[in-house]
Amino acid sequence: MKSKFSKFAVLAAIGAFALHGCAPETPAPAPAATTPDSAPTLSTIDIDGARIRVSEEGPVDAPVIVLLHGFTMSLESWDGWAARLSEDYRIVRYDLLGHGMTGPDPLARYAPDERVEVLGRLLDALGIERATLGGNSFGGLVAWRFAAAHPERVERLVLVDSGAYSIYGVTENPVPVPDMMRGYLLAAPLAGVQASAAQIYADLSRLPEGRVEQIQQMMAQPGNGEAFIGHLEEFVLPEPTEDLGRITAPTLILWGEADRIVPLDHAARIAAAIPGARLITYPGVGHAPQEEIPAQTATDVRAFLENNSQ
Repeated sequence: MKSKFSKFAVLAAIGAFALHGCAPETPAPAPAATTPDSAPTLSTIDIDGARIRVSEEGPVDAPVIVLLHGFTMSLESWDGWAARLSEDYRIVRYDLLGHGMTGPDPLARYAPDERVEVLGRLLDALGIERATLGGNSFGGLVAWRFAAAHPERVERLVLVDSGAYSIYGVTENPVPVPDMMRGYLLAAPLAGVQASAAQIYADLSRLPEGRVEQIQQMMAQPGNGEAFIGHLEEFVLPEPTEDLGRITAPTLILWGEADRIVPLDHAARIAAAIPGARLITYPGVGHAPQEEIPAQTATDVRAFLENNSQ
């Protein structure tokens, strides 16, 4: 019989498909394999009262890559890529509103379209006119919607197990948030987070020691639980094919073949809808390939970025 906590992983997927790692306020050291040679520059940018935590590393005059994490995550989800790409690229990461150390938004801007608008505002504040966007899970959904709405601002697009097509009954209308899910997000019990992590990652042994505890600590940051619920209450997945077809940026899609949250066939559907998109899948990898196999995925991203023929 399955633990009741395994149901939390499926319910969490409704919100944006990713219930994985964030660093606590005093993070444990990252493993050597994913630690950058130089520490990132952390800053806080105010957008209408929301104080968004931003990390930047790499040459300031290099091509820019902006990375967006998934539901309940933080910018630390991209540590492996930042370590491997920041020598040649300016890597910008931030905690989405209601996540990580950014915390809840005073204006409760949690709907997908509002997050697209906030991304544009953040790029403006950072003086970034055009960038490559990368996103995992819900972060991928925000990234491709931004690319469809603002093609002049997106150099290239990298989607990692991205949200797009309907799952778990979510359509152009959100689904009600069950009381059990509300309680889970507000309390963030370690047992529930452990069970959810086992659904998200195909191989937990690939994660740094203490990673699951980091997830639990970040979820429990003040105000984040309420923000997660607000996110779920506004989360929608309208039929995306027409909007995906508006994307003009060269697009790379990366997908774990063992993803239990978003079905593998969604990868092919997204690739077919985006003109000229390229798809790479990884056997035995779950919903967050950038965390489970950072070296291989970063190598594939670098090759994509350096291919001038696309």
